[in-house]
Amino acid sequence: MSPKGLMTGNIAVAEGAILAGCQAYFGYPITPQNEILEHMSKRMPELGRVFLQTESELAAISMVYGAAASGCRTMTSTSSPGFSLQQEGISYMAGAEIPAVIVNVMRGGPGLGNIGGAQGDYFQATKGGGHGDYRVINLAPNSAQEMMDLTMLAFELADKYRNPVVVLSDGFLGQAMEPVEMREPVARLPAKPWAITGARNRPKNIINSFEMDPANFPPRVRRLFEKYERIRQNEVRYEGIGLEDASLVIVAYGSVSRSALTALKTARAEGLQVGLFRPVTLFPFPTGPLADLARRVDDFLVAELSFGQMIEDVKLAVGRDKNVGLVNQYGGVPLPSDMILEAIKKVKQPVGK
Repeated sequence: MSPKGLMTGNIAVAEGAILAGCQAYFGYPITPQNEILEHMSKRMPELGRVFLQTESELAAISMVYGAAASGCRTMTSTSSPGFSLQQEGISYMAGAEIPAVIVNVMRGGPGLGNIGGAQGDYFQATKGGGHGDYRVINLAPNSAQEMMDLTMLAFELADKYRNPVVVLSDGFLGQAMEPVEMREPVARLPAKPWAITGARNRPKNIINSFEMDPANFPPRVRRLFEKYERIRQNEVRYEGIGLEDASLVIVAYGSVSRSALTALKTARAEGLQVGLFRPVTLFPFPTGPLADLARRVDDFLVAELSFGQMIEDVKLAVGRDKNVGLVNQYGGVPLPSDMILEAIKKVKQPVGK
């Protein structure tokens, strides 16, 4: 049995990256993810790997680009304002098909906002916050254990598809301390014949996102689109609880899904047939499974820490003839289970009442 220990979500991210074989980390301090950078500053040199605190988030994403292009498993971590600064670099990496992991521990915004947990970066992360036609894979943990596990998965998917992968967490999860079961370290990293490693004994590799002849660029973007379609077909992940007989389904991800689960348990005890649908991948969004669920469920309640962003994807999935409500907080304020329960009761009444 693998050893267990207490650790915060941020430390679990760092240890997950190390177990996944992260060879280089570049980052800049910003709350509430500083523990990732601090932990990596100790652990990476201990293992003979690269750690560098950069002068800015712009520098961090640029160094990630360079190190990843050379074949290294590479990562950066930041929070919302820093993630905004990295969007151009992420677009470049997507265009050049560079695999890397970006961890965003979201905080309240817009602007500098505050250091409380939030989910207001959903549009930016899932739709592509930079320029051009591109997508990045998004993984949304809801526990310290998943902070470790999904960080490890992020490196695997990044290399599998040669694409940036975002682990989209929030300040509440990053600071929460929970038992975590340590995973086995990755024994062998994949070969990367495309990487820039010196061309003394082979034809040289060229990695960029620029095409001098505009006529040659549409086929390149088409190839990216075809890759994103493969990701949609093969990498959808979600969790369903109590969906078998549910007449109302809460849709929530990240830390809010935990409040939603508590509300579900209370509602069930009071005779309400409530289920929970938790997207684990935000791109690819689990549109198909939600659409299947909507064939027999009419009422959906989206719970999120924003004005309402994921709700748009939920509405697209379930169709315009379904009732899709929103219960939310924003600006770094948590969403307690009793608020979700109250919203449930506005739609449904307990059996026999």
